[in-house]
Amino acid sequence: MDAEGLGWLLVPLQQLVSWGAAGAMVFGGVVPYIPQYRDIRRTQNAEGFSTYVCLVLLVANILRILFWFGRRFEAPLLWQSVVMILTMLLMLKLCTEVRVANELNLKRRVFAASRWSSCGRVATPSRRPTSC
Repeated sequence: MDAEGLGWLLVPLQQLVSWGAAGAMVFGGVVPYIPQYRDIRRTQNAEGFSTYVCLVLLVANILRILFWFGRRFEAPLLWQSVVMILTMLLMLKLCTEVRVANELNLKRRVFAASRWSSCGRVATPSRRPTSC
């Protein structure tokens, strides 16, 4: 078989590899954030996640999109920026929800703890204050 005989096989194979590489380029940057998102959602704790990373990635991807208007580059890189912006916005939304919920729980615990003094229970209408 010569090279022309394999043309019917090589052209679709090359197209398939090209689409696969473009898909990996577009969604490859999102993959590391999937386990982080699931872990933050499961534990309701966003302590180890830096929102500054989201800020830097948002700015970088917005600048890349703005650069695209001046000098066009490959479409997969443009789509990668759009997907990363959406991912960073989802991560920021989750982190702010979790942190707000944790702060509200902390304030509730502090309020409940403030009902107890250092030497006994604080006076309530049904009880007299204790003396230290």
